[in-house]
Amino acid sequence: MAKKKVAAIVKIQIPAGQATPAPPVGTALGPHGVAIMDFCKAYNAATEAQRGTIVPVEITVFEDRSFTFVLKTPPTPVLLREAAGIDKASTAPGREEAGSVTDAQVTEIAQVKLPDLNANDLEAAKQQVRGTARSMGLKVV
Repeated sequence: MAKKKVAAIVKIQIPAGQATPAPPVGTALGPHGVAIMDFCKAYNAATEAQRGTIVPVEITVFEDRSFTFVLKTPPTPVLLREAAGIDKASTAPGREEAGSVTDAQVTEIAQVKLPDLNANDLEAAKQQVRGTARSMGLKVV
């Protein structure tokens, strides 16, 4: 069988188990002619266990309008906000502190994010997570 030609790669962030044909899914996939409801059903089934978090997805659309998708790990800021128990980050990071996370929480988040980060080891991943925490106004204790 010949390989299918890729028409587009679409990346979107959707709450797990809650994909609907409304925006952002419909507006992202509509121009490529993908069966939006088929994607929504497949995505919701795949992310049912992670309900409540945002799960980025990378959708590969082929020329025959078929698709495949790869689920990514939740964004680092979402995991940090959850660990710190806050609703939103600081409006003035560096001057104003929004909360704090422990080093153990940073390690846990780095382990979750490791497959999607461009880090060679856990220490490098932890540094990236710490940097994100700093830019959100979170203190690492």
